[in-house]
Amino acid sequence: MDRDHGPRVRVPEQRAPEEPGAADSLRFTVLGPVRAWRGAESLPSGSPQQRALLAALLLREGRTATAGELIDAFWGEDPPSQALATIRTYASRLRKILGQDTLVSEAGGYALRIGRGALDLTLAQDLAAAAEKARAGGNRLQARTLINKVLGLWDGEALASVPGPYAENQRTRLEEWRLQLTEARLDLDLEVGSHAEALAVYADTRRLLSEELGVDPRPELAQLQQRILRADEELARPADEPAPAAAPLKPAQLPATVPDFTGRDSFVRDLGAQLASAEGSVMAVSALAGIGGVGKTTLAVHVAHQARPHFPDGQLYVDLQGAGARAAEPETVLGSFLRALGTAESAIPGTLDERAALYRSTLDGRRILVLLDNAHDAAQIRPLLPGTPGCAALVTSRVRMVDLAGAHLVDLDVMSPDEALQLFTRIVGAERVGAEREAALDVVAACGFLPLAIRIAASRLAARRTWTVSVLAAKLADERRRLDELQAGDLAVKATFELGYGQLEPAQARAFRLLGLADGPDISLAAAAALLNLEPHTAEDLLEALVDTSLLESAAPGRYRYHDLVRLYARACAERDEQPPVERELALSRLLDFYLATAAGVYALERPADRLVDHLEPTDHPGLTFGNRQAALDWLYTEAGPLLACVRRSSEPSTLRRGVDLLWAALDLGESGANAKQYETAAIALLEAARTSGDRRSEVRALVTLADVHHTSGRFDQAEQEAESVMILVEADQDPLPACWASNARGIMALYQSRHDDGERYFNQAIDNFRSIQDRPGEASALCNLSRIHLATGRTDSAVALAEEGTAVYDSMGHALRSANGRYALGMALTQSGRFAEASERLLEALDVFRASRQRLWEGMTLFRLAEVDLTAGNATDAAVKAEQALTALRGIGGEWRRGNVLTVLGRSLAQIGQFGRAEVCWREALGIYDALGSQEAAEVRSLLSSAASASPS
Repeated sequence: MDRDHGPRVRVPEQRAPEEPGAADSLRFTVLGPVRAWRGAESLPSGSPQQRALLAALLLREGRTATAGELIDAFWGEDPPSQALATIRTYASRLRKILGQDTLVSEAGGYALRIGRGALDLTLAQDLAAAAEKARAGGNRLQARTLINKVLGLWDGEALASVPGPYAENQRTRLEEWRLQLTEARLDLDLEVGSHAEALAVYADTRRLLSEELGVDPRPELAQLQQRILRADEELARPADEPAPAAAPLKPAQLPATVPDFTGRDSFVRDLGAQLASAEGSVMAVSALAGIGGVGKTTLAVHVAHQARPHFPDGQLYVDLQGAGARAAEPETVLGSFLRALGTAESAIPGTLDERAALYRSTLDGRRILVLLDNAHDAAQIRPLLPGTPGCAALVTSRVRMVDLAGAHLVDLDVMSPDEALQLFTRIVGAERVGAEREAALDVVAACGFLPLAIRIAASRLAARRTWTVSVLAAKLADERRRLDELQAGDLAVKATFELGYGQLEPAQARAFRLLGLADGPDISLAAAAALLNLEPHTAEDLLEALVDTSLLESAAPGRYRYHDLVRLYARACAERDEQPPVERELALSRLLDFYLATAAGVYALERPADRLVDHLEPTDHPGLTFGNRQAALDWLYTEAGPLLACVRRSSEPSTLRRGVDLLWAALDLGESGANAKQYETAAIALLEAARTSGDRRSEVRALVTLADVHHTSGRFDQAEQEAESVMILVEADQDPLPACWASNARGIMALYQSRHDDGERYFNQAIDNFRSIQDRPGEASALCNLSRIHLATGRTDSAVALAEEGTAVYDSMGHALRSANGRYALGMALTQSGRFAEASERLLEALDVFRASRQRLWEGMTLFRLAEVDLTAGNATDAAVKAEQALTALRGIGGEWRRGNVLTVLGRSLAQIGQFGRAEVCWREALGIYDALGSQEAAEVRSLLSSAASASPS
């Protein structure tokens, strides 16, 4: 009888791992006491707590452990007040022993930089994998030798005497693995006919369990011993003799479903229906894809349990480890599936193809559900699909299985706000959440509605009775600390993302990191290509690869976005991994150049011959080009969010001037009303940055943009102050455009405040200034504005003439949007001249352009002026309709003064058609507005109310 004299289960002598290498190389053991060597020299490992730190870092296999993770590993939910200081002390001591280059500090934590062969555990893992491969290939003797080597690396209980909950969990895991290896060794002994050797291993195992763990062998091992002792004929059969057919087993391998499963109703129904369809003639395959932590496994397990009645012959489950460094081999999984289905070990063939064929044959005629969790790709799971009617496979993966023929693909998104709050409440408790509902909503929003993040946050809160929901919300409000806060025990959002990031190719990883630097709701392919400094087709390949791994989302064709927490993780990776650090600044600078160059092109199409584009900061990007004005506007409004977010990020001295110029070139976004608040926020941020850095040019231009926002919003006093500041600060000989613009703006504010003499002076000054720099569109603007001063002071004929002159200039230059502004002023002058038909015609022409240009403010104001025409012409019913439309268009924009004007005209229109009650409501609202603003229009409205009271029927 062949007898293997390799090492037994237990090797008591203390020694370093038997791995060849340099004499001064570091080596470590965790499969027993935690020890360290440098060459042949044993190194001191310090106190139990210091060994616990060393063990925790070794078991991370080179990955960084944050301080928070280490604190949880040592003390769990009840750390001492000086926990962080204690960790730092132990780390400092270990660094002195191991060397500065071995124990490194990074990303708020620590990591060990050692080779894979330096740790006994990784040696054991490699040997075990080689043993499984040898066994699958039919070489049982080699597999048996390798298993013996693995078991020989143990020196008593793993992590012996290392304190802390993390060490205890890992100790249990490693001892369980040790028992599995021992069972495999016993199987191999029997397969090669070494029954006496199997009995010796059983005796060693029983002694090990009794002395080190205080437990008895598993019943299966005890039964195996009895079968050997009574010379069971089945055990005596040669290994190469076919085994008799085994009775089919009914596997029930599904993991337990979580008791607080929440929401996902539509997915549960959809997947349930797909699995139920397997009772027909077609095998059903459903593949769930989504970001790490989105709840793919939880949903799949829940659905699988509900579907059990449709699969009476059993359910198989495997975690394919697809997101980790070592995805499960299909042949290994097939071996375990075949054993679970009742196939004798000796009947399991060695090759993948043979195992897959036997697997399909075994399933033929049976109705079994196979849950393939955490798959790496379609190639990994194809051999594991049943392939027979009546069976079904449910697959989860971070990769979208577009190449899995016939699969029902499901993209799992984050929870809805209601579902997220429900899950949070189930874990924390209705009483605590009900008392602070708004704070709870803040928490789930900070978690990005990601189920894993919500579960972690809620679990932390549930374990800390002294915390309020508001305390947790405040902790999560800090974006730089948010990912560190979202960890509890062995659950961590950052670790989940790390698995996906670690699978990326270098170019993909770079794209992932740098794209995370951009703010905004999403990013276009063109903008991403500029940021990455790549051709669009190359950038698209990288971005689509990130979409396939669920680290990036496809928001729309050619547009991409991050989940909020993934963006934070990407930025952390950029800070940690992007070298040199200047690459981050260069990426954002390229993005800013792209937006500035393209926005300048849009501005030039919208305002031909306008001099602003000649006075912008130069860029290194050519920008996009557009075939027509409409395409350019489509780009501008589609990019509003990302563009303004880029402006807000450009407050550093190196980017400030380009950021301010981008804001000015994109002023349509501020004037439209739809993006006015974002535009104002960006303008304020850059104004403060300019003042802090002492950049007067940027300060002046930021004031220009901010004054324009305040004018659009009806805050005329603030707009006047900013325009005045521009005239004080500007150096006209060096930056002439703001000086011209400020005179024009001050004239507008004076017009609104009925300071007609001041307004006329400012407008005449603006006309001269614009003419001095040959800015014809600017001159036309000042002419049209001056027309309104003439109109307000009774000079109707000259008002018409000035507006016609300005409009003619705009028309001659192909200025569609500004021509609409000219027609707006001309329509007002024609109305006062009594030329109502012409006034309506001009205003309707302007209305069409404003609507096409998405200028909601001027759309609403033009409707208001049309209502004035109808009212003056005696068409009160039409006037009321247009005034109502104006109120709708101006909802939320334009300011209260403009709203008061529209309400006044609406009231007059209603009064003329006899609806005195509605008219009075309008006037009282208008009066409240004017009184609050201190406007002189209040007197007119009081007069209207008085007249209505005397005219109204009793």
